[in-house]
Amino acid sequence: MKSLLFLVLCLATCVHAVELRGKVVGVSDGDTVTVLDAERHQHKVRMAGIDAPEKAQAFGQASKTSLSDQIFGREVAVTWDKRDRYGRIIGKISVDHRDVCLEQVRRGMAWHYKQYARDQAPDDRGTYAEAEVAARAARAGLWQDVSPVAPWEWRHKK
Repeated sequence: MKSLLFLVLCLATCVHAVELRGKVVGVSDGDTVTVLDAERHQHKVRMAGIDAPEKAQAFGQASKTSLSDQIFGREVAVTWDKRDRYGRIIGKISVDHRDVCLEQVRRGMAWHYKQYARDQAPDDRGTYAEAEVAARAARAGLWQDVSPVAPWEWRHKK
């Protein structure tokens, strides 16, 4: 009985990531895109591990432009295992085997979203945190601002 219970618990906690491949046909902001798959279905994807400034926030448009320059019109791979409360896929986006989520943080166009860091692979968690520290030190992107407001704080005030 204990063995059966252990097996059920192990299976329940196993997460199998799915890969979505397609072309980026829309960039909503610095951390949300629309991907068109081979069957011509559109998927809204919220980038995992990061939070970019909202469009009306300082650096919001710059963040969107940065993301668009990297992936708009390009074929991407999205590795994901869950959706958010709005039904969007939460995923790690790669183009040419390069982590675009991480690149947004490196460029100073997004924060490492530490509130959801536990959902990241341990290696990603550390790499994203280090990238944010480096971007801050270099005053890259939004870190040029004397006191940038994190998007989650900005949304809370609205």
